Amino acid sequence: MKVTLRQRMVSEFVGTMLLLAAIVGSGIMGDRLASGNVAIALLANSIATGAALLVLILIFVPVSGAHFNPAVTLAFAVLGDFPWREVASYTAMQIGGAFAGVAAAHLMFGEPIFSASMHARSGGAQIFSEFIASFGLFATIWGCSRNSPRALPFAVGCYITAAYWFTSSTSFANPAVTLARAATNTFTGIRPVDAPGFILAQFLGFLAAVWLFRWILPEPSAQ
Repeated sequence: MKVTLRQRMVSEFVGTMLLLAAIVGSGIMGDRLASGNVAIALLANSIATGAALLVLILIFVPVSGAHFNPAVTLAFAVLGDFPWREVASYTAMQIGGAFAGVAAAHLMFGEPIFSASMHARSGGAQIFSEFIASFGLFATIWGCSRNSPRALPFAVGCYITAAYWFTSSTSFANPAVTLARAATNTFTGIRPVDAPGFILAQFLGFLAAVWLFRWILPEPSAQ
């Protein structure tokens, strides 16, 4: 059965919404239960996020490709694997879904629907971390999609879980996630003023990875 653009857009909206509900909800739960132990809260947050991402990719990849990330959509468009005419539609659904996910998490935990974050995430180290996190995420997607497609959901989930810990920014690696997390004044938030630097680094990380890995791991027909 052919999947329509409308079905793919709804898939991106729902998938991104559930991803943000998992990120923000597990952050709130972990923070409340950890009694001030930030390491335990981050561990809970990272495991829940990685596990949820794995499941969501398995569910939605046959429908929309399970991008859930404007940088992923843009990267595939640059590579010619995704139509440019659909980039804006996917991006709108991803951003809308991300904010809906934040609202859902807040409702589940009795928080205000939206609240501007006061969680500072600034400085060159964190911005560079977002570049590295995004670069590595695309490397994971590109490499597995060509060498081990069945392993892709597991690889992405594992990479994001690891990147929570090896980056100082805790690896947002997603412009839609970054924008939405500016609207939660909870454990996973980011101040709105810090979001643009993260988003720029994310797009640059993806584009750098596109340039490098298209050469390292070209399409089979180009080898």
